[in-house]
Amino acid sequence: MRKTDRTARRGLGLWAAACLLLAALLAAPGSEAAPRIGVLTMEPGEVFFERFGHNAIVVDRGDGSEPTSYNFGVFDPTEPDFVARFIAGTMRYRLVALPLSRDLAQYRASGRGVRVQWLDLDPEEVQALMAMLAVNARPENAAYDYQYFTDNCSTRVRDALDAATGGLLRRQLTVSSQGITHRMEAVRLALPAPWMAAGFHLGLAAEADRPLSRWDEGFIPMRLAESLEGVRRADGRPLVVAVEELLPHRLTLPPREYPLLRIEAMLLGLALAIAVVWLGRRAPRVVAGIAGLFWLGAGLAGLLMAFLWFGTGHHFAHANENLFLLSPLALALLPGAVRALRGRPPGRVFEMVLMLVLVLAAFGAFLKLMPFMRQENVEWVFLLLPLHWALARHFRKLAGATRAAG
Repeated sequence: MRKTDRTARRGLGLWAAACLLLAALLAAPGSEAAPRIGVLTMEPGEVFFERFGHNAIVVDRGDGSEPTSYNFGVFDPTEPDFVARFIAGTMRYRLVALPLSRDLAQYRASGRGVRVQWLDLDPEEVQALMAMLAVNARPENAAYDYQYFTDNCSTRVRDALDAATGGLLRRQLTVSSQGITHRMEAVRLALPAPWMAAGFHLGLAAEADRPLSRWDEGFIPMRLAESLEGVRRADGRPLVVAVEELLPHRLTLPPREYPLLRIEAMLLGLALAIAVVWLGRRAPRVVAGIAGLFWLGAGLAGLLMAFLWFGTGHHFAHANENLFLLSPLALALLPGAVRALRGRPPGRVFEMVLMLVLVLAAFGAFLKLMPFMRQENVEWVFLLLPLHWALARHFRKLAGATRAAG
């Protein structure tokens, strides 16, 4: 073999060894990987403000450091104006960047499940999103006015991803709808706490019954996670490339579907009406006590709904048709109920107000026949109208008997 051939082969061998050494160094544990972005989704908890679930954006820089969780759901109940803002519907939330392990600690302690969806973003999109989150997490930029349905921790995650991808999410998610409404989601998720579910159902007005696009459904973290699974990049690649469970869920999950309780409400309303009619013949003072409690509750509920309409920024509670069924005028019936408890006639003014309250409730039921009145409150009509009728019947008969005896 010639010397030049041996030299050439020795050179090729050295080059191959160098390449293998470089590859080994790049594959070593200490080498850096490309940054990646994920969406954390936390399942609902047991405390009332945890019922809707939660989410955050996680940034893994790929340099071996702990990933950062960008959490848009931080509030401070010790702020001097916290209660006033809560009542007015102008709560202040903040974006906070914290180590992922610290963010997960509270969910691990409470038994809430957490999973992360890793996203297929271009390097430029990753860098743009990281820069945007870093700027928004600065103390001077972190606060925002929280709106339960339209500007919350989940919509902020959605909007940040949409901005980083040039409107990819909005383009694909606004063209489809499952027919879900804000009321359906609020009542469904609150159902493990029946008082909370009933409060949402009673307090939400017609604005909460507009069918939502998949984009609008993103106000619920779990719905946003479902929608992300169906998003595709321009070349057909799925946006979500991997899903990883970080914490198991140990609590009871809310129902998947919105509960329709119209038959149950109708049967209960009829049962209450029959009970009032039956008791009216045997124990009229008991009926007077029941009526007083009902009118007190109805009047206070009506005052609260009126306050939410005229005195707060809770726009989804404005113009609530349940005001026909639970009118503040019911409070004017309380003196008559007290007189009836004492065995005295309630009085003519009482009779007029009583009939007005019944007419308002009947008008609220009649509105259900109008196509332009779209508030979903049929359950409340079925439950409350028979009771209004039975009480009006009882006290009119009582007044007639009193006048005949006199």
